[in-house]
Amino acid sequence: MRDESVQTDLTVVGGGLAGVCAAIAAARLGRTVALITNRPVLGGNSSSEVRVWVCGATAHGKQRYARETGIMGELYVENQYRNPDGNPYYWDLVVHEAVRNEPLISLFLNTDVHEVDATGPPERRTVTAVTGWMSGSERRIRFESAAFADCTGDGLIGHLAGAEYRIGREARSEYGEPWAPETADDITLGSTLLFYTKDAGHPVKFVAPSFAIDVTTAKIPERRIIRSGDNGCAYWWIEWGGELDTVHENERIRDELWAVIYGIWDYIKNSGKFDADTMALEWVGAVPGKREYRRFVGDYTLTQHDILEQTPFEDRVAFGGWSIDLHPPQGVYATEAGSKHWHPNGTYHIPLRSLYSANVENLWFAGRDISASHVAFGTTRVMATCAVVGQAAGSAAAYALDRGVTPRELARRHTHELQQVMLREDAAVLGVRNDDPADLARAAHVTASGTLTQLCVEPDSPGGRGWPLESDIGVLVPVDPELSQVGVLVEAAAATGMEVEVFETGREQNYIPHASVARTSVRVQPGPAQWIWADVPWRPATPRNAFVVIRANPSLTVFTSGVAVPGVRSYRHRPAPADAEFAQPLVDWPKVKDWQTFCVGVRPDTAAFLPAKAVGGYSRPWAGPQMWASQVQRDGEESWLRLDWPDPVVIDQVELVFDDDVDEYMINLHHWRTPFDVMPTLVRNYRIEVDAGGDGVWHPVVQVGDNRWRRRVHRWPAPVPARALRIVAESTNGAPRAHVISLRAYGPADISN
Repeated sequence: MRDESVQTDLTVVGGGLAGVCAAIAAARLGRTVALITNRPVLGGNSSSEVRVWVCGATAHGKQRYARETGIMGELYVENQYRNPDGNPYYWDLVVHEAVRNEPLISLFLNTDVHEVDATGPPERRTVTAVTGWMSGSERRIRFESAAFADCTGDGLIGHLAGAEYRIGREARSEYGEPWAPETADDITLGSTLLFYTKDAGHPVKFVAPSFAIDVTTAKIPERRIIRSGDNGCAYWWIEWGGELDTVHENERIRDELWAVIYGIWDYIKNSGKFDADTMALEWVGAVPGKREYRRFVGDYTLTQHDILEQTPFEDRVAFGGWSIDLHPPQGVYATEAGSKHWHPNGTYHIPLRSLYSANVENLWFAGRDISASHVAFGTTRVMATCAVVGQAAGSAAAYALDRGVTPRELARRHTHELQQVMLREDAAVLGVRNDDPADLARAAHVTASGTLTQLCVEPDSPGGRGWPLESDIGVLVPVDPELSQVGVLVEAAAATGMEVEVFETGREQNYIPHASVARTSVRVQPGPAQWIWADVPWRPATPRNAFVVIRANPSLTVFTSGVAVPGVRSYRHRPAPADAEFAQPLVDWPKVKDWQTFCVGVRPDTAAFLPAKAVGGYSRPWAGPQMWASQVQRDGEESWLRLDWPDPVVIDQVELVFDDDVDEYMINLHHWRTPFDVMPTLVRNYRIEVDAGGDGVWHPVVQVGDNRWRRRVHRWPAPVPARALRIVAESTNGAPRAHVISLRAYGPADISN
């Protein structure tokens, strides 16, 4: 045995996506980090050991403009390029390389931390060190840091440090949550094992082990869907252990889940009810994917009300959008459905005060052990949300160390500064505007070669693709500054009226019909496809989105197009069942699939894509698209976005955020395949040029080809004087226009703004 000691600024325990993003975030902000995990690979439940797909705020595509940015967004986009078929081993590589690319991170795999040194009274403790055993290497390693982050999921580090925590379900009376039980208990969500199958191309027999359950006796087929060709993640409902201690009974839970899996496979192979003669098991998990255990007590406990009401916390540092997703305690043996869901109307915010211990002064949390009630945990627990919380916790830890303050002091006095740091890193924070005084772009006059101003979706083929108006349809459009008319390409079988109603969407991050603001009916004469314009005037106090509803009419056919127009999205109405427990507008208005958009237009011209939007301070949609979009680029044409300053400035760094379409649903494994290896909306080839004297002579300082990333930071060796700077988009990755979400410019640290 060898004893070692490691000293870093921050120790992150837990190598799931929360820990990975926390470590990367802190390292990018200049802090040395020890990242420790007891597994041989990174990624936690998303890794090749467990193979759960990474769910998040998109809610499997239900939420709009909700895909995570920041580090989690980088992982999504990189995986889409490298691993479009969702190979779990390639995903391991994407995550592992992201960590290896950060020189300030020291990675310790196969290292199980089970000792924590902490001092102070119970109400005010401080962690000084944690100690882990590296299996296979006989190394006992002591990790000393000024700050620690428990990203273990199970919360072992916080527990050993004496941090206050909860296990189980709170009583309904504690927070007034409708989905909480009447009486508190120690029930949690259970654990899951997954399995993969393949077609061997020849008959394959299966002899069930003696411990496999008889699923017909257990009556699982009566309550769960079993199919021979499903992918492994379709069996998320193979869950058990919610009535047990999911940590201390982990081995028992694994054995029961194995018995279920082999019983299900025996049923598929040998019952004669499935076409599975040539099917074989390819992989069966051995590490249960845990859902819930300890939840720590922070200065704020997130509740069901915060999720559904989308509480706009002043100290917001992350967001989520997954439904409140709770499962029956009996898991696979439950008589009710495997899960129940309550979707918020849009994404919700997560406050900084939920990410640190209320009684351990230097302990941060990220992942499924943050400060949330059991019901709220039902949505925050999914991995992409854990990841963005990880980036928030890692950024906060680094910033607190820079300022020499505790987590509580940071939350009370420095939240805005932290948010600004995170925005510059493109973190997943909603509705906070960049007001960085060092950003020279904010003081510049912004112009462009051309701008998208006319919103009209034209058919992509002669006559377009017909869509009988059998149910209501909806179209989302930006309103900036006003809306006067909506046009629809329709075909009428008989003289009839077309009813159009415009709704505002509620909160700035919502994209559902919320409150009616205008409605009208327009006569349509019979005949072939024609544009019909409806007067629906609306001038909101500030730019907003409008949800335009065209009511069902069996005499009308509308048309769709595969030509995408920024800011315009299409939906169809699918009424909820009459016995629905509560309204869920998000579910009632699913997106139109296959990347189709209804052929609509709006008047007057829009200001939603003006050049100034690129320096307007928002780095993702918020009450509108919040980006510059050029006019259509023809072959060989270039588009540019330009900054002009009244007085000379000195620049040595430009930071760009391009549009990777956060409305596009991505996944790390094979549940869903986005057809683009690189998002078409990303600028592919571009250059940065500087006009030093204001005389129109442009000098290139950066040339980039084959770009496939959203955020690019360009720093050149020596500062250059500038009266003007421009980004020249030579081509995109397939979109007809160049899109720029954010453009920042910085000078040397000692240059005054």
